[in-house]
Amino acid sequence: MQFKPRNLRAIAEMVVGNRDHQWFHYRSSFYITRFFEECELDYVHDGTSRVPWTEGVLAELLNDPQPGTNQLPERFARVLRTLMDKREAEDGDNDRSQALAALNVPLMREGFEGYYGEDGIFYVRHIETRTVSTQVNLYRPLTPAELEKRELLVAYLDMCSEDELIEEVLLPMFRHLGYQRITSVGHKDKALEYGKDVWMRYKLPTEHVIYFGIQAKKGKLDSAGSSKGTNANMAEIYQQVLMMLGHEVFDSDTNKKALVDHAFIVAGGEITKAARNWLGGVLNTSQRSQIMFMDREHILNLYTGHRLELPRAALPAAADPWALDDDVPF
Repeated sequence: MQFKPRNLRAIAEMVVGNRDHQWFHYRSSFYITRFFEECELDYVHDGTSRVPWTEGVLAELLNDPQPGTNQLPERFARVLRTLMDKREAEDGDNDRSQALAALNVPLMREGFEGYYGEDGIFYVRHIETRTVSTQVNLYRPLTPAELEKRELLVAYLDMCSEDELIEEVLLPMFRHLGYQRITSVGHKDKALEYGKDVWMRYKLPTEHVIYFGIQAKKGKLDSAGSSKGTNANMAEIYQQVLMMLGHEVFDSDTNKKALVDHAFIVAGGEITKAARNWLGGVLNTSQRSQIMFMDREHILNLYTGHRLELPRAALPAAADPWALDDDVPF
């Protein structure tokens, strides 16, 4: 990854605290070295001009491998987090809003923006895809704000339709995770679905492309004899998965047809262990390696871990400022 020279130089000037950037600490040679020590990086300032030397270090950090699509390299993102630590606030900018506005000028020219999360920590996200540049741990302890967000998504999954599960939850999530050419078949024309609700592709670092199909159900997937209410029967899913794996998709970007390499079975509820075992028993060895499961818990972990925005309908309704109180005070 590369930044334009003027943008990288502006960030370097903030790191060393040049006079034009009053909301950042001035750092002499000794304190530049100490700053990078705080970032857990082994860079020692060699006594040359501070800005060009720092610019060279930042350029080197940008050349690190990206942890994901539309994400900054981890070491570069760590430098920005250390730079924007709220404990480093200058007088007159206690909430670091001035420093944040200054840093966002070069970042936005590169398609990124910085912000402070509910936990008060600085993050950088890609403006177009909202992808956050941070290491993702799906099973870390959650903050109170994240727990509240999780409960809102649980309530939405309980009330949404199957189409809303696909359009409002799954498609934004897979786009954020770097999948391309995501195409929703929908339920309007079942004849063209061929067992899949969505198909998409993923480009590997080697430029090879893998195609995925998604069969999504709103409720619970079990091994009962037939579907009841929102609970879907795994035998029905089995037939749809066979159709999915055997039917070609047409990729208009490459103007070629391709078979689906892997199939996601996604449930807005639970996928029981019995249902997984039943499907594994009826599929042959090669087919079993093509099937992946994703249940409600996995969706919740992905949304929380990647700090994805909730569907608009999942957000609590804003209080009406013109609503009248029933109790008249006079």
